[in-house]
Amino acid sequence: MNRLFTVRLDHQRYALRLQDVERVVRMVEITALPEAPSAVLGLINVQGRVLSVIDLRGCFNLPPREIDPEDVLVIVHTAGGMVALAADAVEGVSEWPEQATVPGEEILPAPVHLEGVVKLADGLVLICDLDRLLARRQAATVGKMSPPPEGEG
Repeated sequence: MNRLFTVRLDHQRYALRLQDVERVVRMVEITALPEAPSAVLGLINVQGRVLSVIDLRGCFNLPPREIDPEDVLVIVHTAGGMVALAADAVEGVSEWPEQATVPGEEILPAPVHLEGVVKLADGLVLICDLDRLLARRQAATVGKMSPPPEGEG
């Protein structure tokens, strides 16, 4: 059985590996970070720890919307350290049998940010690979911010 932590963005469910999730906190005021990558909404202080807040909506190319006081922040461990993921709502912890999961490689030519998809009677749940997702967003941002090679610009 796969134990996954499920959040909602708009009407779509996304799952994170349960072992990556530390906790969920209510949305708080986010301090803007000048010249931050587009995926970074800003910074928050959680019990003395300053964390970057990542815009999951932007990571999945969903339309932007204003932060709502009912939104949540999911504190997760990634290869780059702890971050907070902004989500519309938490659905909770779920278990699915392995056979209900389609691996990401079978869906996309190159598994960019999905570990897989869970097929349920009421729809699909996309299983996120946080490290790939955040690395991809960071690489895209760095590419935009990097100066052109010498002689090209």
